Amino acid sequence: MEFKIIQNPGKKNHVIIFDDLASLEKTTLLSTTEIAYCKTKIDREQFVIAINQYTHFTYLYYIQPKKNAWQTAEAIRKAGADMHTQAAANKLESLTIQNLSQVGNAAYLLAEGMALSSYQFLKYRKDAAKKTTSLKTIGFHKGAITTSELTTLSATVAAIFCARDLVNEPLNYLSATQLAKEIAGLGKKAGFKTTTLTKAQITKEKMGGILAVNRGSQQPPTFSVMEYKPAKPLNKRPIVLVGKGIVYDTGGLSLKPTPASMDRMKSDMSGAAVVTGTMYAIAQMKLPLHVIALVPATDNRPGENAYVPGDIITMYSGTTVEVLNTDAEGRLVLGDALHWAKRYKPELVVDFATLTGAASVAVGDVGIVCMGTADDATKESFKKSGFEQYERLVEYPLWDEYGELIKSDFADLKNIGGPSGGAITAGKFLEHFTDYPWMHFDIAGVSFSLSKKGYTPAGGTGYGIRMMLDFLRNYTRN
Repeated sequence: MEFKIIQNPGKKNHVIIFDDLASLEKTTLLSTTEIAYCKTKIDREQFVIAINQYTHFTYLYYIQPKKNAWQTAEAIRKAGADMHTQAAANKLESLTIQNLSQVGNAAYLLAEGMALSSYQFLKYRKDAAKKTTSLKTIGFHKGAITTSELTTLSATVAAIFCARDLVNEPLNYLSATQLAKEIAGLGKKAGFKTTTLTKAQITKEKMGGILAVNRGSQQPPTFSVMEYKPAKPLNKRPIVLVGKGIVYDTGGLSLKPTPASMDRMKSDMSGAAVVTGTMYAIAQMKLPLHVIALVPATDNRPGENAYVPGDIITMYSGTTVEVLNTDAEGRLVLGDALHWAKRYKPELVVDFATLTGAASVAVGDVGIVCMGTADDATKESFKKSGFEQYERLVEYPLWDEYGELIKSDFADLKNIGGPSGGAITAGKFLEHFTDYPWMHFDIAGVSFSLSKKGYTPAGGTGYGIRMMLDFLRNYTRN
C-alpha cells in the first residue's frame, strides 16, 4: 500500500470525512443535490455513504463521537475497513482523503483501517491475480495528514503486513531456520543489524530450555538477535524485545488435540512476528531509541529424542526445571532468552508470547493479558497506548503465592503450576529469569483470527505492534 500527500487532487476517487452537516458546505467535491442526498442518508443513520459521480466515486464518512476518544478512533478505523470493502467491490485503485472534521487525525485513522483491511495472503493461491484487491494507493488532501504521520502510517502498516505474513506461513516453509532467514532479510531491508545463533552456538551457550524443546525435532533451533541503534539514542541502556518463536507446536509428547487447537499452531510464533514487525517499523521510522530484539525459535514435536514429562533440564541461567507438561514449552525457550537479555543491562525488557490458553479464556480475542515488574508509570504508559490503538491490556498480579505453585520437589522449578491461575503462573515462571524492569504480554487470544473482523483479517493479526510502537513513540517524548 502506498501513501502520499496529493497537492492537486482533481477529479479522483475521494473520501470526505466530516462531523457536522454544515462542514459539507465547505467542499467543492459535491453538488447541492449530492449534499442533500447525504443529509437524507444521515437522517436514516447511514454514516458511510457512496456517491457514483460517473467518472469517479466519492465516499463520505460522518463521524459519530463516542463516549471516549479512543472509542471514536476505533469507530473511524472500522469505517475505513467498510470503505475499503466498497472501494474493492468497485475495483478502485486509489482514494484521496479530505478531512473536514474536528478530529485532527481522522484521515490517518480512516486510512489505517482501509490499509489494514486490504491485507491478503495469496502466496499459495492459483487464483491470486484474480483475488488481489484493487486498492493500491491512499492519498491525502494537503492538511489532512502531516509528513511525520505519513511516515508512521506507512511503516506501521508495512510492519503489520510483515508480521501477518510470517504467522500465515506454514511450517513446511517457515522452519526455525527459515524464520531466522526472514528476520535477516527484513533487517537488511529496513536497516537493523541481525545475528543468528545456530544449534552449535546454542549448544555451546548451554541454552537448555531451547535445546530441550528442540529434541523432538529433525530441524535445528535458531536464536535471532536484532539490533537498531541510531547515532544518538535517547535511552542510555537498550530496550529489549523478546518474542516466542515456536514455529509449530504439537504439544510434544503432551500432544494437543487437533480440533480447534493443533490445526492453527503455526501461529505459535506470533510473538516472534510481533517483535520482528516492531523492529522493522522502528528502523523505518528511525526512532531515536536503542532497541534489541531476541527470537528463540524451534518447533515442538513428539519425535526423535523428545523430552518427556518428568525430565529435569538445566536452563541457560543454571536453574533446573522439572518438566511436567511438554506443551508448556514456550516458557522454557523464553526463559533462556530472558536470561540472555541480562547481558545488555537493559532499561526495559518486553516479551510477547502466545503463552497460555488461560489468557485466551480470560479475555478472549479482545485484549492482551499482561503482567510484569516495570514501574507503575511504565505500566500506565503501556495501558494508555493499548487504549489509543485499541489493543487493550488487562494486568494480572504477580503475587508471591503464585510462585509457590511452580516450586518442584525435585528441581528449582516446575514448568506448570496446576489448573488455577495458569496465565499468572506462566508469567511467574518467566519472572524468575529476569533481574530488570520487565513486562510480559500474553497474546494467545488475539494473535490469530478464525475469520475477518473489521480491519483484522482471518489468520495472523499482528496484534500488539501498534500498541508497542505507540508506547515507544511516547517513550521518546518523556
